[in-house]
Amino acid sequence: MENPESETGAPAPEPANLRFLRRLVTVLTGVMTGGVLLIIALIVIRFYDAPLPLPAEIVLPDGAAATAFTQGDGWYAIVTDDNRILIYDRVTGQLEQTIAVR
Repeated sequence: MENPESETGAPAPEPANLRFLRRLVTVLTGVMTGGVLLIIALIVIRFYDAPLPLPAEIVLPDGAAATAFTQGDGWYAIVTDDNRILIYDRVTGQLEQTIAVR
């Protein structure tokens, strides 16, 4: 068996299927690289997104003591020792709702 390069001096032409696969792998590599960079950027943006600050002091009604705290988007809640949940507006700090727990 002889090498086709030795007869003509030029390499044999690349088959169409191999050329297609080479381009497909190159495009897919670029898309995957872009996707990974996008995911990293979204994670960085999400972690550096600072929530609204909480007030320095929260006054509880009727001298109740806090036993638990939780927060959501635009609100925060305090569970008191007298079995109530007090929901406050994050922006204004005003008491929005009181829920009695049995």
